[in-house]
Amino acid sequence: MKFDGRLVANVGVLAAIVQGGSFARAADALGLTRSGVSRAVARLENSVGVRLLDRTTRSVSLTDEGRRLYGEIGPLLSGIENAFTQTANSSATVRGRLRVNASAFFATTMFAPYTGEFLERYPEVSLEMVTRDQLGDLVAEGFDIAIRFGNPPSSSLISRKLLETRTVTVASPTYIKKFGRPAHPSELANHQCIQVRDALSGEPLQIWEYRQGRKVVSVKTTGRIVVTEFGPVIGACLAGAGIARVKAIGVQELLARGQLIDVLPDWPGQSFPLYALFPAGPHPAAKVRAFVDFVVERIGRIPA
Repeated sequence: MKFDGRLVANVGVLAAIVQGGSFARAADALGLTRSGVSRAVARLENSVGVRLLDRTTRSVSLTDEGRRLYGEIGPLLSGIENAFTQTANSSATVRGRLRVNASAFFATTMFAPYTGEFLERYPEVSLEMVTRDQLGDLVAEGFDIAIRFGNPPSSSLISRKLLETRTVTVASPTYIKKFGRPAHPSELANHQCIQVRDALSGEPLQIWEYRQGRKVVSVKTTGRIVVTEFGPVIGACLAGAGIARVKAIGVQELLARGQLIDVLPDWPGQSFPLYALFPAGPHPAAKVRAFVDFVVERIGRIPA
């Protein structure tokens, strides 16, 4: 027999009659008229080619064929109901696998110290954190959410700004003692500056921009070290290999301990917003909302 989507609806009517014990109670439960219930049963019986219900003026009961059919479909209907219930509960219950697409900076520097706390708070969640330079296609690749610095791309993704951090220009005391400290951004052209390679163009980000009030200064920096991730930048800077421009949120402790020095405190660099991006929809899953709220709660407290 060819499957007809209406068949499922008619089976649901049969189940309501069995559970309610009458056409009238089934009609009330389903919001149908009694004649609508009768027509649904008639369509179902025509589909299977046998009578499923014995009907009198006082009662209704399953025929042998009806009992056999209901015995087969009863567990399936329960499974469908449970599936819908679990799906509906996913909007309120924090559980399941959470796949996060994040930059290496966010994953290793900002979130990693709080991973254990997040998993302890939500014991029914398993976390998969995938670090990559480019965003890619969240939906096609099965990601629940992405965390990225910079303005969000024009797309159908929903975006939520989590925080904003400025850049600072830092060097180790060892470097400053050996090569001196720049007093103005233009003096960076005479220093070894640790270069970061742009993930999209593949070229080093040599132009460093600074602002002081309405004044904007751009300087072309050079250096013998080019890296692609935050970790090697900090490692090289701490070793005295050069001056680096980094996001302030990642070096606050190093600045507080004096391991790094902000060499141009009166010349703040550009700011970078941190966004959460997730597929469009009216009701993000509870695990997604929980992750975003956790990031804002814990990481949002870090001086930026």
